[in-house]
Amino acid sequence: MSFDRRHQSFAQEVGLKKICFGQQPCGLFPKRFLISKIETARRLKEEMNSAEIIFFYHDSDHDYRETITPVIDRETGLEDTLNFRWVNKIQKKYVPLYLKKVCPEWKEETLRRLPRFTSDEVVKTFASVQAELVADFCLEFYQKMGWLDGLTIVRSSDLDFRKAAPEVSDYFVDVPYKNEIVRARKWEDGLRLHRGGQKFHHLGDLEYDGTQISPTRDSRLAWMQGVVRCTHYVAGASEVNYLDTSQTPEIEFIERDFIEEAHQSYVPI
Repeated sequence: MSFDRRHQSFAQEVGLKKICFGQQPCGLFPKRFLISKIETARRLKEEMNSAEIIFFYHDSDHDYRETITPVIDRETGLEDTLNFRWVNKIQKKYVPLYLKKVCPEWKEETLRRLPRFTSDEVVKTFASVQAELVADFCLEFYQKMGWLDGLTIVRSSDLDFRKAAPEVSDYFVDVPYKNEIVRARKWEDGLRLHRGGQKFHHLGDLEYDGTQISPTRDSRLAWMQGVVRCTHYVAGASEVNYLDTSQTPEIEFIERDFIEEAHQSYVPI
């Protein structure tokens, strides 16, 4: 996607409807709520006759729990979980998903387990994914499965996107720490890494620029909209409870369509 369009006024752009939804990488198999957002956006596009669907892929998030993937054993009917194996503790806790590394041995182990949960065809597709970073791996698999066909993918880690995004007062910064790039929270006394509870690693006042910044949950909408310029936004069931829609009065917000077992994984059988 070219970000040169940011120089146009919103009024000039609204001739083309833009339906957007956002989501972090949300598992080896996507959560069912992501599939619901996609299908809701596609339904809206059909109703509008002409529209662009934009998937704002928030791969700047660092939370390793986002990719926990609940699955059901087809033989026993019992629930199990899949997730990536992490190279080290710093990568697990603090490195953003677009920089977390995929362990080669993890992929082989996962391929041995997958037939318990899905079809041979899906296992072959999973085996064909060659990405070496976690966010890339999820995105490549989702694309190869056809779930993202016809969607424009915009990534929050994209440097051109970050250069074009507006300033926000609440944000994280990608900075070096112990031979890794970590996502540190901006506080009044500088950058911090949250250790848990009320404990922090204080990194101090490091130098950084806009290409290293990504928003918090509360500042993400305005940050995204400053570049994407969408006309409609498909919000998740939890998003509608915290989004400050007054920041973006030009957007029409639509709650995603209902889907059963929304927080379970979407696993083709």
